[in-house]
Amino acid sequence: MTGAVSVRLGPVDQIPLGEGRAFLVGDEPVAVFRPRSGGLHALRAICPHRGGPLADGLVDGEVVMCPLHNHQFALASGACVSGGGVDDVAAYTATDEDGELVVSLVAP
Repeated sequence: MTGAVSVRLGPVDQIPLGEGRAFLVGDEPVAVFRPRSGGLHALRAICPHRGGPLADGLVDGEVVMCPLHNHQFALASGACVSGGGVDDVAAYTATDEDGELVVSLVAP
């Protein structure tokens, strides 16, 4: 199967500014972030280091910090920017469509 799977997850307002929330999109755990600097970002919700819940991490304008061991991931790309040999996480598309949160995953 190829293409993208898009899912409506409810109102954007359910995610307060400066925070993230976890969702299950099909079988994929997804963390959606709404940084104070604006925009929406979606990453795989599980830190590859020790399985930390990224949606519970601290968010700034460009990164989220895993709450377990402080590894940092770029919101735009999922790249681990803190080093230490930690793998990147998948990044997905999150958009605001008339006040509704839509996340798109690329299907394999």
